[in-house]
Amino acid sequence: MPHRSKPLSDPLFNKIALIGIGLIGSSLARVVRREKLAGHIAISTRSAATLKRAEELRLGDSYFVDPGDAVRGADLIIISVPVGSSGEVAQAIAPALKPGAILTDVGSTKRSVIAQVEPHVPEGVHFIPGHPLAGTEKSGPDAGFADLFENRWCIFTPLPGTDTEALERLSEFWRRCGSNIDTMDAEHHDMVLAIVSHLPHIIAYNIVGTADDLQAVTKTEVIKYSASGFRDFTRLAASDPTMWRDVCLHNRDAILEMLARFSEDLSSLQRAIRWGDGDKLFDLFTRTRAIRRSIIEAGQEIDAPDFGRQAVEHPQGLDQVKKS
Repeated sequence: MPHRSKPLSDPLFNKIALIGIGLIGSSLARVVRREKLAGHIAISTRSAATLKRAEELRLGDSYFVDPGDAVRGADLIIISVPVGSSGEVAQAIAPALKPGAILTDVGSTKRSVIAQVEPHVPEGVHFIPGHPLAGTEKSGPDAGFADLFENRWCIFTPLPGTDTEALERLSEFWRRCGSNIDTMDAEHHDMVLAIVSHLPHIIAYNIVGTADDLQAVTKTEVIKYSASGFRDFTRLAASDPTMWRDVCLHNRDAILEMLARFSEDLSSLQRAIRWGDGDKLFDLFTRTRAIRRSIIEAGQEIDAPDFGRQAVEHPQGLDQVKKS
């Protein structure tokens, strides 16, 4: 039974400030409201139009273009912006952060975020870098939903000397959002994410870009016949371009290493096809099926026909899939 800082009936924090209200930020706003994790939700984003939409959706209790105004008096501040903007946000909010506040982020790269944010963190503020491994290809305040973090992992990369009570309090926050918790050092995090997230997205962008450039196949045919593997790549390739530009620039070393390994394996696969090495192909395809099964068994995916698309669109169909 995990330790809880406060009874479930009480808000975990008096005031939470969400800096950035895209998919992650708006999902946090929704789950914080549903689970009553804060007495007050302050929202800030630099786009006046996006801020207005967040207010129309009633995602928060107060709304600010200036992030410094949003974080005043906040007990928990969550930075949910593209990783390349982390330092700019940290510098803007630093003078307004109160002693004892917890400052965290949701960025997909950790070494870069730490390098950008840590120099601006005032004495007495607990900076705990974080990364919830949850998302979709959608973006913006309308894209969020309260169950986004359910049974997903949130990874912390605590700095040396991190206050254990602050870390536990933040861990409890994410547990109440539905997440499982893990910790690791920032360098290891960036290497892991390079293979499980960053490289697949880069490959997807590249494959879809190749199809777009291909003269022998018309775009009409690509779209018409996309009920095959190509469709799954387009989902990844539809992700927020600003976010993924920043990920590539801010996790460059790990991504380049994984791209080099992938290129070597791709060359090996190319040789097997060229020389008709069926045994090698069969061995590779057998090993990779086991990875898919392991992901399903770990509860990170559903084993449903059509990757669960029909089930998601028609929830009653999901019940039938589960029964079958």
